[in-house]
Amino acid sequence: MTSATRLLAVRDRVAIASRDAGRDSSKVRLVAVSKTFEADAIRPVIDAGQRVFGENRVQEAQAKWPEMKAEFPDIELHLIGPLQSNKAKDAVALFDVIETIDRDKIARAVAGEMKKQARHPRLYVQVNTGLEEQKAGVAPDDCATFLALCRHDLGLAIEGLMCIPPADENPGPHFALLRKLATENGVSKLSMGMSGDFETAIAFGATSIRIGSAIFGER
Repeated sequence: MTSATRLLAVRDRVAIASRDAGRDSSKVRLVAVSKTFEADAIRPVIDAGQRVFGENRVQEAQAKWPEMKAEFPDIELHLIGPLQSNKAKDAVALFDVIETIDRDKIARAVAGEMKKQARHPRLYVQVNTGLEEQKAGVAPDDCATFLALCRHDLGLAIEGLMCIPPADENPGPHFALLRKLATENGVSKLSMGMSGDFETAIAFGATSIRIGSAIFGER
């Protein structure tokens, strides 16, 4: 299968999962995760109509996306990997959505760059639902306090929450927890679900899913 045909297959699965959950599939945004793939591998997916993409690293994205974004102005680019404060300037300049705001230092760096650049990417807070030491994200118990800091102290409009459940656990409880935190804190968007579990994420209310290998193949 080509990446374009895999994309169509994923869209069909999204439609079925949405129907089974009693949801409108148009309310589930498909983020094609193009990390590690070069522009030549991404272009067939763009040609197939995909316009929302996700990248893990700022530097990698800088090497391939400015030219494609200039060619296709309607492309929406998400940062879905951890952000370092020294990359905040570049991230704010390039990305349309930053999904990985996860600590005070990053929130302040992004807020400062947004003010300097007069550019306002949409923002999500990453939640470490599994409390994994090796994984980025705010602890669930700290989510409300961190959201208050972002909103009231820094003036950041946080539109969503994002999580990556532990690989060896049932993702359902993690998606349920993220939904609960979003409801409690007045957050409308949920970025959750990847190639192996996105149908479950849709059932739990995901508004965007991050799909890499199911579209581009194994890395």
